[in-house]
Amino acid sequence: MKNLFLAGCMTMLMFSCSKKETPSADSGSEMASAPDPGKSNLSGDQIIETLDCSGCHAVNEKMIGPSYQQIADKYSEKDTELLASKIIEGGSGVWGGVPMSPHPQVSKEDAKKMVQYILSLKK
Repeated sequence: MKNLFLAGCMTMLMFSCSKKETPSADSGSEMASAPDPGKSNLSGDQIIETLDCSGCHAVNEKMIGPSYQQIADKYSEKDTELLASKIIEGGSGVWGGVPMSPHPQVSKEDAKKMVQYILSLKK
């Protein structure tokens, strides 16, 4: 029963941790699509808002993944490259058994902006 529960959680996580879908301009919709976070001039927190990050992370509360505050408390500016790579490539094992999905659509520059925002929350 426990294995069935874990399998269900992992399946749900895989579907919830992907880029948010937005209607494209060529789909016949009158709504314009959201800016591509890989090519943005947005701030780190704005980039985070355009992605699926809130499905697993919150600023001050542990959810499926650690809170941004926990990440900021654990890491420093010298870890910017490492954390930016984890955003893009995904990762597992640091905060438990649930892996973080990769976000290959995010540019290295934007991933660094996201990390800088998260690290700015350090107490």
